[in-house]
Amino acid sequence: MVRDALLTTDTRIVLLFVCLGLTSWYLVRQVTTSSAAKLAALLGVGVLVPTLINEWRRRSAG
Repeated sequence: MVRDALLTTDTRIVLLFVCLGLTSWYLVRQVTTSSAAKLAALLGVGVLVPTLINEWRRRSAG
């Protein structure tokens, strides 16, 4: 039971999008030298998207 508490749905969503954010950062790095594009890929996919998804889930559940 303790193991389930460590991997909530919110945590799984964040972990998934952190991996996707790192992957998108790596792919953007291969295509362009723009630091803004790299930062947008990393923070947008890795931080902003999972935050928005988790907030949307909390509001629609409550």
